[in-house]
Amino acid sequence: MEKEKLTVGVVGLGLIGGSFLKAYKESKRFTVYGYDISTKITKLALLSEDMDAELTKERLAECDLLLIALYPRTAMEYLRENARYIAPTSMVIDCCGTKQGVCETGFSLAREYGFTFVGGHPMAGKHYSGYKYSDGSLFEGTSMIIVPPEENNIRLLDRVKQLLAPAQFAHITVTTAQKHDSMIAFTSQLAHVVSNAYVKSPTATAHKGFSAGSYRDLTRVAWLAEDMWTELFLENKEPLLFELRHLIHSLQEYEQAIEEDDAKRLRALLADGKQRKEQIDGNVK
Repeated sequence: MEKEKLTVGVVGLGLIGGSFLKAYKESKRFTVYGYDISTKITKLALLSEDMDAELTKERLAECDLLLIALYPRTAMEYLRENARYIAPTSMVIDCCGTKQGVCETGFSLAREYGFTFVGGHPMAGKHYSGYKYSDGSLFEGTSMIIVPPEENNIRLLDRVKQLLAPAQFAHITVTTAQKHDSMIAFTSQLAHVVSNAYVKSPTATAHKGFSAGSYRDLTRVAWLAEDMWTELFLENKEPLLFELRHLIHSLQEYEQAIEEDDAKRLRALLADGKQRKEQIDGNVK
């Protein structure tokens, strides 16, 4: 006897939400509902048969899993406006790039209305955003960070893994909202700031023919969605400022050594950076 299909609802059909929508539809194990503020995108997803129907307030109660792929503030607003329609048996997972504000709102509303809320952040993306570039295989082999409402709830974590199976994540990383935001400030947000600032050099316009892997690696994420990243940076202000100030201090050390022709100091700084990289990546011989 064939197992009864579950139902997933996806809110926000940009790159991330659209990719989830397609992954679940391709799995053929879920009835898939989707919603986007753009009716054009919603109609496109229907015409492309990437979902079974539009996610309405009435259909929210049918969802075993609700994925909210919106900017943090919009995600919180959506939860506040629609929590009353979500069934107590549902699991709600957001996909925002910061976690403290969203999780505080989600956990509070989950306690009030009886559903389960889990913070989430898929560690996947592309240069380009929007439904046009979404891909059902986007998450394959990547990591999904989750922030559960309580630690060491094995049954809950197992349910999360089962419900996220169609996305084919390679790893599920469990953490707290505070730890997530602190780590993401370093691993993602700082890199976007540095890359975006780096290409503002007046020399950058003449790089053709003089650049290779180093330039490509450092500038890859300079091409970003400015509205989204502005909100993410300000939502995560203190952790990001900590990382920025530490980087600026380190850069000033290099600047001073070069300005003063201090080869000994410069060599020590470079050697220390190389050693740190080796230690972090576990390549110390």
